[in-house]
Amino acid sequence: MSNPNNTPTTPNNTPTPSSLNPFVKWLRNIGCGLLITLILGSGGYVYWKYYSVFGEGVKSGVLNYVVLKGDIFKTYEGKLIMEGVASAGQGKIESNNFTFSIENKELAQKLMRMGGEKVELQYKEYHGKLPWRGHSVYVVDSILSHEIKK
Repeated sequence: MSNPNNTPTTPNNTPTPSSLNPFVKWLRNIGCGLLITLILGSGGYVYWKYYSVFGEGVKSGVLNYVVLKGDIFKTYEGKLIMEGVASAGQGKIESNNFTFSIENKELAQKLMRMGGEKVELQYKEYHGKLPWRGHSVYVVDSILSHEIKK
């Protein structure tokens, strides 16, 4: 059987990839490039938003509480009351609180026994929250010092 168009075909008479229209090849290449760009861009954004450390610092004050809470993901959450006052609006004064999450179970257990003591905590700040990391963008990773309140 002869091929009137002289294009290469497979035994079941379907065109081979080399015989496709150049426009279709171009569209396929563009589509693959866009898909790869979308996947890499999304992966980069997720890394930047949830895993890249935005800031690091130290906060000191009186440790108010550390609790384990959560519906699906149980995470350790805490609150530090810092010295000074903050203004929530005109004529309103409230204490200056620092709410944070703790990933390390041993560190959380230590902090649970330090309630009411003055502590200095080192933390990392992220752009976004992850449910298994905690309810805050601030994650405490170590205790620098603590004093027993008298």
